Amino acid sequence: MAKSAMRVILASGSPRRRQLLSQIFDSFDVLPQSVEEKCNLTRGHAVCQYLAKIKLGNLPSICPDALIISADTIVYKSGKIYGKPKDRQEAKEFLDELSAKWHTVYTGVAIYYGGKAYTFYDKSKVKFKSLDEECKLSYIDSGSPMDKAGGYGIQDEEVVETYEGSYTNIVGLPMEKLKEQLSKIIKE
Repeated sequence: MAKSAMRVILASGSPRRRQLLSQIFDSFDVLPQSVEEKCNLTRGHAVCQYLAKIKLGNLPSICPDALIISADTIVYKSGKIYGKPKDRQEAKEFLDELSAKWHTVYTGVAIYYGGKAYTFYDKSKVKFKSLDEECKLSYIDSGSPMDKAGGYGIQDEEVVETYEGSYTNIVGLPMEKLKEQLSKIIKE
């Protein structure tokens, strides 16, 4: 897709995003930025795009000729934003609140290229299984909820009943839209 001499940077430490991005680029650098993820916005699509742009950090000024990609995923239900749980207790609260219910997963993506930053988002819907206490605690004990928005992974069959929309969006990088946006931005 991109010119071979172009440096590509993923501004994320997520192993899932790294794996997904490798479907587009053979090689890229992984340089997550340490930024404060605070946002006063309240609408899911606005929050994830804002945070994705913040996650570019200072890479655009350090590597102005690179193609830089960052992303942020949030879970959203009834006006509440679910990020990564800060501890076991919060992971349990998330599972309690999402059990047997539908919610929306938003992933915002920021792309820096050619001196400009572009953002977009995708959204998908996920329905949880009805989770009993034993299932919730066992899932928390597995460690899986702790590094994921909403305290779960779409790949974890023990909690997810079904979903609508882009699977890769729920994982953390909406590949279909990303490819489309890169084609527009890079204009081979």
